[in-house]
Amino acid sequence: MSGKFSVNTAKSGDCLRDHFLLAMPRLSEGIFSQSITYICEHGESGAMGIVINRPLDLSVSEIFEHLQISTQRDFSEMPVMAGGPVQMDHGFVLHRYCDKTWEASVKITSEITLTTSRDILRAIATDSGPSDHLIALGYAGWTAGQLEQELAENSWLTLPGSSDIIFSTPADQRLEAAAAQLGIDMNLISGQAGHA
Repeated sequence: MSGKFSVNTAKSGDCLRDHFLLAMPRLSEGIFSQSITYICEHGESGAMGIVINRPLDLSVSEIFEHLQISTQRDFSEMPVMAGGPVQMDHGFVLHRYCDKTWEASVKITSEITLTTSRDILRAIATDSGPSDHLIALGYAGWTAGQLEQELAENSWLTLPGSSDIIFSTPADQRLEAAAAQLGIDMNLISGQAGHA
């Protein structure tokens, strides 16, 4: 988690910051197939987010071991998410806001923060960090206008983000839980466009 990134915190009227993107069936291959992405930033220069339902074959314990961070408990059952196809060797921690400050953080909402510095991992390892967190490698990024184009092509459904879905819902149920908030069953959506 040596890399840091900067984000533009300007908001626009159609900003999707703090929203979920639910992949429609047309995104049938790769990391975005049946994915739910939490948008951390969206502005004129593009967008970035973290895929929150793609566990890697890697545990948080293995991350701590690789980074030589001592732990006070077992993290082997806590998966690391594949956050997206960009900078897959960099770590990103989505977490609920807490009183501590970290070396590299961006406050997304009053409740959710994204941190990219190792100090938060050391704190999590000793149970002195935020209790609600999601650790991912990589992120999803869109250049200026790219996400808007994908939305126009019906590649994504959008809805406001929910910290409960991110932090309290098992990874394999997050997509369905978000879709249910829209009254949609993702299993019933066809990849074919309809014509009247």
